[in-house]
Amino acid sequence: MHAWKHFCTITKHRWAVRQGCFRVGLYWRGLVHDLSKYSPSEFITGAKYYQGTRSPNSRERELVGYSTAWMHHKGRNKHHYEYWTDLDLKTRTYKPVEMPRKYFIEMIADRIAACKTYHGKKYRDGDPLEYFVNSAEGRDSEMMHPQTKSDLMFVLTMLRDKGEKETFRFLRTVRKSEQPICPPDTDEAG
Repeated sequence: MHAWKHFCTITKHRWAVRQGCFRVGLYWRGLVHDLSKYSPSEFITGAKYYQGTRSPNSRERELVGYSTAWMHHKGRNKHHYEYWTDLDLKTRTYKPVEMPRKYFIEMIADRIAACKTYHGKKYRDGDPLEYFVNSAEGRDSEMMHPQTKSDLMFVLTMLRDKGEKETFRFLRTVRKSEQPICPPDTDEAG
């Protein structure tokens, strides 16, 4: 068990997300981000599978076949696209729903903070895009709404190409507007 190290990691991560959320005016989202990680359901599992270089949920999933902490987490935190699924009354199957903008922007701050937390001084602005593109969620988008995926690719590409300052300036601008995040005449890669 690595309770103290896990506590320090999630607290450092929350601090980085808070900074990102504050930069775009999402003060409440920054304050309440990932509070469920301190609940027994998530914290005990996180301490048990702690590695320091990646999410303990990944290790639990490798060893057990699934992650109880992740299932608890995604069902309580609206900044995860997996939260945004609902029953389609026509097909009677679960389908992804487009994420509301404030949670989408919190998700961007979360992804940046996660890469900064786990990569440390080796972090580069292209890391969140690289992680997404090389992950199962990037390759298999059935669980993510197509517009959410387009917006995510657009913003993470902007982060890689224009940097954090310009990306957060853009997110601050579109946060309360009706303007599309990824313009319709722009491909996903920006």
